[in-house]
Amino acid sequence: MWKSITKFFEGAPAKLKVARLMVELGFSINESGRIVCGNVEISDADLSRAAGVDRRVVRQTVEEIMGDPLMKRIFTGIKPAGSFLKEIAPALGYGVVEVRAKSDAVGVIFHVTKYISDAGISIRQILAEDPELNPDPKLMIITDTKVPGEVISKLLTIPTVTKVSVS
Repeated sequence: MWKSITKFFEGAPAKLKVARLMVELGFSINESGRIVCGNVEISDADLSRAAGVDRRVVRQTVEEIMGDPLMKRIFTGIKPAGSFLKEIAPALGYGVVEVRAKSDAVGVIFHVTKYISDAGISIRQILAEDPELNPDPKLMIITDTKVPGEVISKLLTIPTVTKVSVS
């Protein structure tokens, strides 16, 4: 998906910034051509400030997207993923495990969740960053309780894992 978007906005870095921010935040475009997050409308001015571009660039980006069948399908289909508990997890008594692995690694989620599950720990949330959007993607897992050191040691034995941190 991201390769298609970057190719579409090749030579238009400001528009690409808008598109990237929309993808990262889960903003879509409704059939009226308005930017939305779920059913909440986001103004062009607000998005332009967040992206660091002129508000007219936002409107031009939307118009170009809506004029292309593939881009329209992508951007009208994006849905927000909901709240992520990472920042408030410690206050709630949850554990946070952050795993970094080689970006082309296969099976990282499987192995990490298996080791956590084998320890009898329930997983509340998982967020895996897209390697096409982030050159150093993270796998972030929120657990019902803090993950003990012996599980962290097992996670570090996964061949493609480069770093594990907990909080």
